[in-house]
Amino acid sequence: MSKQLIAAAPRQARIALYEELPIRPDEVKVKVTHASPKHGSELAAFRGESPHLADRYDEDWRLFLPRDPNGRQEVVFGDWNLGNQWVGEIIEAGSEVRDYRVGEKVCGYGGIREFHNVKAVDNFYLLKMPDNMPWQNAVCLDPAIFALGGVRDGHVRPGDRVAVIGLGAIGQIAVQIAKLAGASYVAAVDPIESRRAVALRNGADRAFDSANEDVGLMLKQDTNKLGVDAIIETSANEFALNQALRGLAYGGTIAYVGWARPFKGGMDWGREAHFNNARIVFSRSCSEPNPDHPRWSFRRIEETCWNMLKSGAIDCADIIHPIVPFNEADTAYETFVDREPARSIKLGIDLIS
Repeated sequence: MSKQLIAAAPRQARIALYEELPIRPDEVKVKVTHASPKHGSELAAFRGESPHLADRYDEDWRLFLPRDPNGRQEVVFGDWNLGNQWVGEIIEAGSEVRDYRVGEKVCGYGGIREFHNVKAVDNFYLLKMPDNMPWQNAVCLDPAIFALGGVRDGHVRPGDRVAVIGLGAIGQIAVQIAKLAGASYVAAVDPIESRRAVALRNGADRAFDSANEDVGLMLKQDTNKLGVDAIIETSANEFALNQALRGLAYGGTIAYVGWARPFKGGMDWGREAHFNNARIVFSRSCSEPNPDHPRWSFRRIEETCWNMLKSGAIDCADIIHPIVPFNEADTAYETFVDREPARSIKLGIDLIS
């Protein structure tokens, strides 16, 4: 029997046994070496707060509609393998597999477990890794996708002044992509000092403490009263959004990337939002068609991000923090992802130490 990390109940993680299945002819078996969970939408479901629990998003209607109580549930606690992406080595290949071989290092999507059986015929999501690619970069593909979407939806251009609010993995990568896009000034905003320090090491020009500084005023001071041209908002916090509207240039754009929960108060649309002709664009890279369809699609964003991560144009070494051994994954998930997220950026799990 092999081991995996599961959600045993809302806000309770546990390492549990599961039975390995033989691979099919079109599959490979991967021995996982490193993995990472998703700190946003997965966490909402782990806490029992996801809108997908009671309702379902209907692609035809583009609405959330009531879920059939007798139908398949989105999350089944006690059976849900927690985790988002993993890296490992192929140890077995099926008879129909032609494009992968035993010994190759690959990255894929899925839960945190010791082994994965993965379709290896016509599967874009089984990604080959060059030998020199850090595993930390590979497991950051998912946040990179949404960071790139936010920068594009914010219409960041060379010479623009940009602020990134919220310095989890998506925000940290958005800082780097904004600089790569030619932004002349990038401010990184977060109440957690260690996250601001990482952003500064990775290219941010300034960093502001949203809990203790008037961020909007600071952005205006840094730009000779003009404000920043674009803001990538990843925190999904209503008070942060107020500061974004305060620090945005007249006619500027806020790309709202964060997956918000219901606001409990604090939004004030009668101040800067009313006077400064601000544009708010809700940004979700995987929603199709892409805003720049047909030239851009979700697949193009994925491919672009993977190439940036492979080449080292994006550096995620400081973003995966902390890194814990697999036998501590349950308590680490409860602590660093759920209860004390200020102590982490994106949790890394080491399955070989």
